Amino acid sequence: MELTESHTLPVPQQRAWEALNDTAMLKACIPGCESIEADGENAYAVALTAAVGPVKARFKGRMQLADIDAPRSYTIVFEGQGGAAGFGKGDAHVTLEPAGDAATTLAYTARAQVGGKLAQIGSRLVDGAARKIAAEFFRRFGEQLGEQRDSGAAAMDESAGPATAENAANEAGDDNVDDTGSTDASQTRKRSWTAWISKS
Repeated sequence: MELTESHTLPVPQQRAWEALNDTAMLKACIPGCESIEADGENAYAVALTAAVGPVKARFKGRMQLADIDAPRSYTIVFEGQGGAAGFGKGDAHVTLEPAGDAATTLAYTARAQVGGKLAQIGSRLVDGAARKIAAEFFRRFGEQLGEQRDSGAAAMDESAGPATAENAANEAGDDNVDDTGSTDASQTRKRSWTAWISKS
C-alpha cells in the first residue's frame, strides 16, 4: 500500500514542525490513539485501537524518526502488532514547505505492509481505512493548530489592550475629559481645588 497526500496547515513552518513533534498534540489527533510515550532517542511507543473493515483490534507498536532535517522533513519508520488481527509496518516521508508567511504545506508519502487477518480482507479495504484515518488526523490537526493560533492572538490582544488605552489617554492630555467622570487623576485634582476655592 502506498499513500501520497498534501495538506495546508494554518501556521508557519516552525510551528508546524513543533506540533508534529508534540506527543500530546499527536495523541489528541490520531484516531483511536491511547498513548504515545518516549521510547529511546527520537523513538516512541504507541498504542491505539483501529478498525479496518470487519477487523477491529488494539495495536501496540513503535515509531522511529529518521533522516531528520528540522524544520523541513523527516522519515517515520513504524511497526505494530494487533494480535490475531495481524500486523502492519512501513515508513512515511514527511516534508514541510512554507506557503506564505502564516501557512505551511505538509506533504507525505507513506508505504505500508500488513499481514494476518488484515491482509486477508483485501487491499481496497485496507487502503480505504488508511485514507480515512489520515483524513481524520489532518482534520483534527488543522483544527488544533487553528485554535492555538487564535487563542494566542487573543491573548496578545488582551495584554496589549489596557496598555494601549492607557497610552491613548496619556497622549490625549488633560483636555480629553468626558461628562461621565472618566478623567485622569490630574484633571480630577484641578476640579476639586477650584471647587474648594470658590466655597472659601
